[in-house]
Amino acid sequence: MMLPTHALTGLAIAAPLVALAPEFAPVALAGALAGAVLPDLDLYVGHRRTLHYPVGYGLAAVAVGSLALVLATPPLVAAAFLFAGAALHCQMDRYGGGLELRPWENGSDRAVYDHARGRWRRPKRWVRYDGAPEDVLLAVGLGAPLLVTLDGPFRWAAAAALVVGVTYGLLRRRLAALAPVVAGHVPAPVDHHVPDRYRE
Repeated sequence: MMLPTHALTGLAIAAPLVALAPEFAPVALAGALAGAVLPDLDLYVGHRRTLHYPVGYGLAAVAVGSLALVLATPPLVAAAFLFAGAALHCQMDRYGGGLELRPWENGSDRAVYDHARGRWRRPKRWVRYDGAPEDVLLAVGLGAPLLVTLDGPFRWAAAAALVVGVTYGLLRRRLAALAPVVAGHVPAPVDHHVPDRYRE
């Protein structure tokens, strides 16, 4: 799924704290948003493997979340939501398309790497590819209530994610055609950072 959908999902899992525990809502929202985005920082270095830990993040979320329930400190709440956002991101990637430039062609059996089992998990393709109509619909479904529930910078983050997500969805297939052209003109010093899938 696309990064804006992940970001909105992170905000959505922390949004109930606005009503249930408003004193912790800002740190929970910040932690969940950061965690939901964190795994995709590996986009150009072993994407969906280097920073994607579907089992590890989940175990950390349970452990830190349990501690946060007992001690209830802002850093623990932020950390618990960070790990929860990252764990959810990794699971969502598994329900999307494969790791390829044109995932609608179903040419890859790699969704996310499972470090605990030492193998790639296969894509389930419930959301056919990042930026697919169902991905955009999910982003809008998550984002619209957040625009009402949140305020301040978190509302702006949700609005920005919606704008970027809808725009990306409209351009997704065109971007796949453009990527190999752009990748072919990358300067030599940074050429080795361009993923092979962009050269298809």
